[in-house]
Amino acid sequence: MKTPKPTNRHLWLLDPLADEPTLIVRSMFVGQAVYLDGRMVLYLADRAEPWRGVCVPMERDQHPALIAELPALAPHPELPKWLYLPESADTFERDAEWLVSRIQARDSRIGITPTPKKPKRHNPLEQNAGL
Repeated sequence: MKTPKPTNRHLWLLDPLADEPTLIVRSMFVGQAVYLDGRMVLYLADRAEPWRGVCVPMERDQHPALIAELPALAPHPELPKWLYLPESADTFERDAEWLVSRIQARDSRIGITPTPKKPKRHNPLEQNAGL
């Protein structure tokens, strides 16, 4: 019998985005990647620190402006190109809801456009490996 995957504890944050036609939520590593309008806008991390909270994918030059508005944000300790709001922050729920409201308002500072995946190259040696 297959054990069901646990539900990410932060998925409730996406309730205000539920009616967005371009919303996509995908499993990625130890959490959920959230896309809106083709841009990755959040990463909901649901493991042990430093992967327990909300990561905000964005360009580094935008970090100071968002940190000025939300001081609980800081560069992620293992992925410093993204900002991180740890679940342990006293203001986590309020700050995370504020981030979602900014995403819903299409704040251009938040989000990154993923690079397209390169097509897999055909390796003729793999085809003959079973001979």
